[in-house]
Amino acid sequence: MKKNFLKSSVENASLNILLQIAFRCLTFVINAFVLRHVSQNEIGITNVRLLLLESTILFLSREAFRRACLSDTLHHNWLKVINLIWFSVPLCATICGICGFIWLRLLSQPDITVTTYYEFGVWSILISCIIELCCEQLYIVAQAFLFVKLQVVLEIINIAVRTIVYTTMVLYWNGQNAVLAFSFAQLASVIAYTMSFYVYFWYYTKKNKKDFPFKSMWEFFPDFTGKKWSECVDFSLLMLLWSFLKQGFMKQLLTDGERYVMTFFNTLKFDQQGVYDVVNNLGSLAARFLFKPVETAAYFYFSQLVQREVPIQKQIKQDSNRIKEAASVLECLLRVNSSIGLIALSFGQAYAKLALFLYGGSTLATGIGPALLQMHCLAILFLAVNGITECYAAATMNVAELNKYNVEMVVLSVIFLFISLLFSTLFGGIGFIFANCCNFTFRIIQCGRYILSQYKNTNYNPLNGLMPKKSFICCLMMSTIVTMYSQEKYYEENKLTHILIGGALFLITISVWLYEEISTFRFLIKMYRSKHN
Repeated sequence: MKKNFLKSSVENASLNILLQIAFRCLTFVINAFVLRHVSQNEIGITNVRLLLLESTILFLSREAFRRACLSDTLHHNWLKVINLIWFSVPLCATICGICGFIWLRLLSQPDITVTTYYEFGVWSILISCIIELCCEQLYIVAQAFLFVKLQVVLEIINIAVRTIVYTTMVLYWNGQNAVLAFSFAQLASVIAYTMSFYVYFWYYTKKNKKDFPFKSMWEFFPDFTGKKWSECVDFSLLMLLWSFLKQGFMKQLLTDGERYVMTFFNTLKFDQQGVYDVVNNLGSLAARFLFKPVETAAYFYFSQLVQREVPIQKQIKQDSNRIKEAASVLECLLRVNSSIGLIALSFGQAYAKLALFLYGGSTLATGIGPALLQMHCLAILFLAVNGITECYAAATMNVAELNKYNVEMVVLSVIFLFISLLFSTLFGGIGFIFANCCNFTFRIIQCGRYILSQYKNTNYNPLNGLMPKKSFICCLMMSTIVTMYSQEKYYEENKLTHILIGGALFLITISVWLYEEISTFRFLIKMYRSKHN
């Protein structure tokens, strides 16, 4: 099957961004309504304790398989790849057993006055994770063969089922038993997601596509009968998988470090965890809307264009246009993501309180909430840059470089957990966000050093994308000063005026940015059209 990696990556990112915007707007409205009915204690249990359990299991059991099995897919022996992917299921079951014991026996349990369904919630997460891993091979095949629209539709199904079930049950019980509603929604959405994958590929294989290597559903299941191990498993992918597995433990600690600290060390109570999570979710909208879909598509794109085990100088001699394209796309992505982060930082200072008021009411807009969201806007900037640099490094590092990076991640994880515990003890929730900023800074430096060394002695320097243009910076500084004055003068008495002032300055800033970055967008459009034609 002839593939167009840039075209499919752009389509994948754009469709996912549109999907995220549409459904996050829907869930934003629903959550704003639910927040007025569900206690902050139950929000802390579901959104911190239980979702941390889910993210831990899924990340450790599938992330390494996705990264390894989506590398250089043109040369895959799919029998060996499918066999390798299925090892994720027993790995997931093992991790579920360990994490389930920790969550049910070692961690402090919620008081019965808060909820009596905590244990059922933990079991629902464990079961749903195992079910979801049973369709992992279909997800990877869909990625490798560019089933872009399929993945968007299935994500719609997943989010829609989860949102409808949870909201309906919460409203039916008048805000009571939110943990039970969350558990049923979790199971229902994962079952619908997994079944949809199998139904689609059953139908697709029945059509007997000549350029599709799978002719029946049985070929999506492992086959070790009467064969040597060398004929069943790709050992080069296995070594790459091992490198990603070791990296995964460290990366998970860095990604959700503050949740682990507040969960294992009880630095925040459940209601405080609920407020922190609401603010964190609101502040992370840009990450979920834009950064995550772009990073997923960018990882696949770079992993196909840049060869892991071949020095970049040699690749330039073999095909200079291919490396020039990869370097240029990396520079453009860094420029766009860093600009979005700067805009969030600039306007977030004056509109954090208003955003919390609109989202959760006056209770959420008072106290520590606005300060948390203001600080989170700084974290968005670091998150924006780190996402692209880290996905490029993970997509192009060879095994030796990945192993070295893993050692550095171990040291960084220990440092991060220490400063998270220290800062959260001293400053509460704000300390977690500040620790996250330090974490992202260290990771950006690590990946930036790798990118600089990779393109050393070449004509390319993708990190130039981190340098914003002068007029754009001036607009941001002016907007920050004016909007802060507007908040002081108009927020309490005339919120609409405050919104209009911010809207006008936002349009001016975006217009200046688009004008200054016109060459960046022309390049991306040119590349897309050349690939499309």
